Amino acid sequence: MTIFANDINLHVQIDGDGPPVLLLHGFPDTSHLWRHVTPVLVAAGFKVIAFDQRGFGQSDAPESVDAYTIDKIAADAVALLARLGVSEKVGLVGHDWGSFIGWFLCLTRPELFHSFVAVSVGHPFAYRHAGPAQWLKGWYILMFQIPGLAETLFSANNYRALRKISKDPEDAEQRVLSFSRKGRLTAALNWYRANFGKLLSFTFGKNSVPTLGIYSVDDVALTEKQMTDSQKYMSADWQYVRVEESSHWIPLDDPAQLAAEIIRWCRRPI
Repeated sequence: MTIFANDINLHVQIDGDGPPVLLLHGFPDTSHLWRHVTPVLVAAGFKVIAFDQRGFGQSDAPESVDAYTIDKIAADAVALLARLGVSEKVGLVGHDWGSFIGWFLCLTRPELFHSFVAVSVGHPFAYRHAGPAQWLKGWYILMFQIPGLAETLFSANNYRALRKISKDPEDAEQRVLSFSRKGRLTAALNWYRANFGKLLSFTFGKNSVPTLGIYSVDDVALTEKQMTDSQKYMSADWQYVRVEESSHWIPLDDPAQLAAEIIRWCRRPI
């Protein structure tokens, strides 16, 4: 379904009935990322809300770089919950950029969430201060800042670089289908361009929403330190889970374990 929220059309999928869980994807994904996780959550009695974030999938993709600042992206999730009439506290799950947006939501609107599962990306301060190893793994962020360069590299040879990101052929085709539409690859890259300076200048406090951090040892883009150090920036319960055999895309490589951890964390006594 399409829902107009925060002055933008968002493609939303809602499955199940019960306590709500909001799933936020990252780059270069859509809500399709959660297709293996969602059925397990639904079977466990949750209502799963997943949507294509602005610039991705079937949601609107504004042209302006400024349309992709962290506050505007986070406001989409808040407005969507309001439009859906969700009045109770929500379980929040984010992967990659979705995890970063999740941290921002917990830090700015903690009253909306009873639990947060941060997949792959840790607290913004932990990421910022993770040191040289993380800087080296995040080299691509600098490349993404150059207009046209990343677009050319991703789209060359029938989107070969984009196809190589995923071990799942279905996801590779889904990403190519989405990003081959005019302006869509640039829109997704604008998440990086709109927020590069903000990541260095934002002042973030401690997170008061109980959080479970999940990291995979074969993550090519992120270090374990930026996740484990997130505990320093918590004023609520914190737990950490290390996934031993998964790439950066835990929702695709190990959806069963991820779903089990989400269920456990969202069901714990509050």
